[in-house]
Amino acid sequence: MISTATIREQITRYIDERGMTINQFARISGINNGTLSNILNGRRPISIKQLDQMTLAMGCSEGHFYEMYIHEYLFPSKPDWRRLGPFLHRCAELNKLDCLDLAARMTLDNTSYLPVLFETAETLFGEGKDKAAKLLYECVAESEKSQHSERLALCQYRIFMLSLSMSEVSNLQAAVNFESYIDRLDEEYKLDGFKALIDVYLSIHWWDKIPKLADTLECLSTYEYQLNRNKSRPSTKRKKPLIFYRLYAYLIKANYYRNIGDYDKALDYVSLYADPDWVIEPSAEERLIIEKFKGWAIANRFMYKLMNGHFEMLDDYINYVSSKENEIYTALCNIILAANRFKYDIDSILERYKDFLDYKSQQKVEQIGLNNYTRLLAELGIYYLNAKQYDRGLAYIVDSFEYSIRIRSDKGMLRCMGLFEQFRSFASPEIQQRYQELIREVQKLSVYAWMPVV
Repeated sequence: MISTATIREQITRYIDERGMTINQFARISGINNGTLSNILNGRRPISIKQLDQMTLAMGCSEGHFYEMYIHEYLFPSKPDWRRLGPFLHRCAELNKLDCLDLAARMTLDNTSYLPVLFETAETLFGEGKDKAAKLLYECVAESEKSQHSERLALCQYRIFMLSLSMSEVSNLQAAVNFESYIDRLDEEYKLDGFKALIDVYLSIHWWDKIPKLADTLECLSTYEYQLNRNKSRPSTKRKKPLIFYRLYAYLIKANYYRNIGDYDKALDYVSLYADPDWVIEPSAEERLIIEKFKGWAIANRFMYKLMNGHFEMLDDYINYVSSKENEIYTALCNIILAANRFKYDIDSILERYKDFLDYKSQQKVEQIGLNNYTRLLAELGIYYLNAKQYDRGLAYIVDSFEYSIRIRSDKGMLRCMGLFEQFRSFASPEIQQRYQELIREVQKLSVYAWMPVV
């Protein structure tokens, strides 16, 4: 039976049942004797710190009385922020997110609380309490949804960034929800907002979105650089120096043209981020960024020429990236893509870098990203299928299928299923069985319940 006794009544009953005096409980809880007496007699409200002290003295779990506290002390009338603020922070510390969400939502009828709720969300975000911060941002955004304020836009930006995960579907939904707010963002957040949107759309290969977003990123960063380059104090809100965003826009445009097969146009944009002569008196941090983009330009020139069928560049490309371990995965994926496109033999390269193709290590998967890893497995499978090494090729296809399911990549799943069905007759019983198990896993997802098991 659930007790309907108030917090004060439960504390008083605890003291009485153990034959304790108020003085004894005061010593155990660390609360002043007179203060405790006034609390229990109803002459003084309980602060969240005092509630935590009494809860600990009673041997209850932290936050045991929090839901009752909301109704008894925070919202019998208009709440006092001096109690509500510390309560929200304490809920975040204890991960009592249900109580935090309940208390925050009970303020939404009174818009005077929105500024302090937002500031609390910003504080929690700065402290790395992301789940708690996200709940508060959602409350503020819900209350301001009919407004056109910068605060609403920043809430939506934070919600977007805190919603990103390994799921392509949820990332797409988060990006679509945020995109309509990005133009309202404060200028010092806007560049990072556009970059984040681009990164999401790139990760799910939604290429139609890329050109316009990259154009906007280029225009905004160019304008901001011209406006702010003489300021001695850089923005504390942007994640990168201004030149980064313009160079990144060029990098993304090159990537876009590479995707549509216009490698000459891609090379034009490589030249723009390889030699940014418009940067005036770069700082030490800016010089590091310039050098990083120059390095990418060298590798990408090799890669774009290779993708155009110039395999005479292959040895130079490999030699260049061989000393840059973080770029080897990307280079191998590009080389395999080009080999599949032109039916070119790269067995010697795959043998040379076979250790890098063992992606069972979670650390290696994280280095290149799950989406890229999934695509690489599929391309390896295609390479070996083209070479008539069917069992080996289908094993990679099934690996790619497994990771496509993990990231909810419709495109990846359909690609793998199509390839497997095309070469099903060559699959060993073991690979057939594993494939069927994955098909059953896909069927558990409601979106794919229609799918038959062959």
